[in-house]
Amino acid sequence: MLLILALFGSGVVSAILESLGWYQDPSLTFRYYQQLLSSREIRASLGFSLGVAAASTGLSAAFGLMLALRLRRAARGWAGWNTLLQLPLAVPHLAMAFVVLQLVSSSGLVARIAHHAGLISMPADFPGLVNDQFGVGIVLVYVLKETPFVALMVLAVLTPLGDSYEQAARTLGASGPQRFRYVTLPLAAPPLAASSLFVFAYALSAFDAPIVLGRPYPAMWSVIAQRRYMTPDLAARPGAIALALAASALTALLVWLYLRAVRSSSGLDKPAIF
Repeated sequence: MLLILALFGSGVVSAILESLGWYQDPSLTFRYYQQLLSSREIRASLGFSLGVAAASTGLSAAFGLMLALRLRRAARGWAGWNTLLQLPLAVPHLAMAFVVLQLVSSSGLVARIAHHAGLISMPADFPGLVNDQFGVGIVLVYVLKETPFVALMVLAVLTPLGDSYEQAARTLGASGPQRFRYVTLPLAAPPLAASSLFVFAYALSAFDAPIVLGRPYPAMWSVIAQRRYMTPDLAARPGAIALALAASALTALLVWLYLRAVRSSSGLDKPAIF
């Protein structure tokens, strides 16, 4: 732990010093952070990044929970379901981004099939789902990748518990929605919240899928930071690192707020749930 903390801590301290202009001028300055606040590109990127991360997290959590509930009984009968769910996890996000690009781009497989089926007059008429202003292709990559991950996390908790709690609630007269709200959801909430945090943090900071499927403007702030850091102009690097640190701080704040919201809405503050 000391070794990890030393390596990680030294990197963080070095990044903070460089974002404050220490390596350009020994006198520290906050001008690079001030430039972030005044940049129109960064403000547009902030809204775009939060929207993509929120949509990816919400859809992955919803689909993952539904998939876990559907496979709950099947997973007890055949352990191969877990193996099938683990297969998408082995595919890198960058590879999945290229798969989505080949499938749903204007010249992709789905567009050509729709053209041959007579649904559209030409492949270029297919709706733009990649390199679009709403980041639909980026969200699609994260949903395809993270839905099995969320389902595995939820199944790992629900499968050993069985359905005895739901059966007891049914015996006491609880309806289907009541059993889901007051029994199933509190049981699934801890792994669902934990997996959602991983999805949100990754979607907010990764640049592999956005750099393939995103537009130059607005771009995810991870793409902007990477682009600025890799520029030959060394004077632009402090601003890139300042952007990365600001994004990390905002991510930590949003994760904390999300945890508080989940705990208050699902009763996770009660020790008995754990």
